Amino acid sequence: MNVLIIEDEKALAYEMELFLTKNNFICELCFNGKSASEKIAVNLYDFILLDLGLPDYDGLDLLKEAKKSHPETACIILTARAEVNDRITGLDLGADDYLPKPFSLLELQSRMQAITRRKFGLVNHIIELDGFLVNLTDRNIVYQTTPVTTITKKEFDLIAYMLLNKNRTLTRAQLSEHIWGSIVNDDYDSNFIDAHIKNIRKKLSVHATADWLETVRGLGYRIKATV
Repeated sequence: MNVLIIEDEKALAYEMELFLTKNNFICELCFNGKSASEKIAVNLYDFILLDLGLPDYDGLDLLKEAKKSHPETACIILTARAEVNDRITGLDLGADDYLPKPFSLLELQSRMQAITRRKFGLVNHIIELDGFLVNLTDRNIVYQTTPVTTITKKEFDLIAYMLLNKNRTLTRAQLSEHIWGSIVNDDYDSNFIDAHIKNIRKKLSVHATADWLETVRGLGYRIKATV
């Protein structure tokens, strides 16, 4: 998932980036409001981690811009401001959570996971698909009792993102942007995604046919799930 970190304390920003990258997020950094505003206008992020006390911008105004451009993006306010009014205003403007500084990176990750579960209506982090058990927290797949050990990190990222959007058709462009963090342009090679899906099916078929991973002709792919 793509994360935009907007934080003028560079040491903290780099610390968050390192931690989240190790935990399979794709991160971009902004140290001021102007560059953040420009990125928000053209890019789609799954999460925005927003410091309110920016040197050149009111963080609440940036939150308004983010929610206007991409209301589906989850926003967590990170700030040293202690005033209750700031918290209330941020939440009223659409922020999903509020984490005062200093904070634990493990708590930040936990809150991001909780927001993801709420956003996508997940009750359980383990999803069953015709005998395959996909564990979104431990990031592994088991068929009955046999681990599927050949799936790569990016292949799992694809499966996980499609599961979060289960029963929804995702285009190749959407998959690329959310998994690789790239903005797809006109000369994008769609075969890149197709090759990954083909590899996933091949690796899963050693255990069983993954009929739940569907091709939607002319559009993209989806995972058909009842849970």
